[in-house]
Amino acid sequence: MTAVEGSAAPRGALAKIEAILKPHLQPQHETAHADAGRGQKATISLGALSDLMEERAFGLLLLILALPCCLPFVYILPQLVALPMVVLATQMAAGRRAPWLPETLRKRRLPVAALLDVVARAQRYGGWLERFAHPRLPGFTGDKATRIIGALLIVPCLSILVPLPLTNTVPGIGVALTAIGLIERDALFVVFGLLIALIWVAILVIGGPALIYLLVNFLLNRGTTA
Repeated sequence: MTAVEGSAAPRGALAKIEAILKPHLQPQHETAHADAGRGQKATISLGALSDLMEERAFGLLLLILALPCCLPFVYILPQLVALPMVVLATQMAAGRRAPWLPETLRKRRLPVAALLDVVARAQRYGGWLERFAHPRLPGFTGDKATRIIGALLIVPCLSILVPLPLTNTVPGIGVALTAIGLIERDALFVVFGLLIALIWVAILVIGGPALIYLLVNFLLNRGTTA
């Protein structure tokens, strides 16, 4: 039984993630008389998080890892979650039915309070969007399709892994929408998310070198005319 089960399961992917994280806000060793501020220091390992998300774990894990990448002014978390996202997408492409994380990634700890803050911000600014998600075209989110989706997701996940400007926000949004589609079995969200992510990465790949070339030329021309 997952943390979401046992009572009425919350509706919506973001609400499910919030319900999984909230019980872990306070460290287990904390007593009733301990400093209340220590709750802000509570962490959860990626391995524990993966184990709690038994149902549709790939979608839920990808969503919670993608959220810090697609919201502005979130620091440190994107660097912590980028590599696990690549690993998850690769496993989907390989046809695994459930996520497996190497021990080094399972031990990686994420701050619970920061994750809950990211989820709250996502609900505030984009929570209305997931209300449109519902099962559509189930054949496009089945096992065979999931392998193709995983292979395509590797591209934006690798983009997020690159520590350069413009490489994570839009791909993160695309991965998040795709993850919602996987959770809700909504092919429309999956396709929409993949298109956003892949088109943006294509623009970066094609336009990035051209922009660098123009910038170098501009600087060289300034140097010769000075």
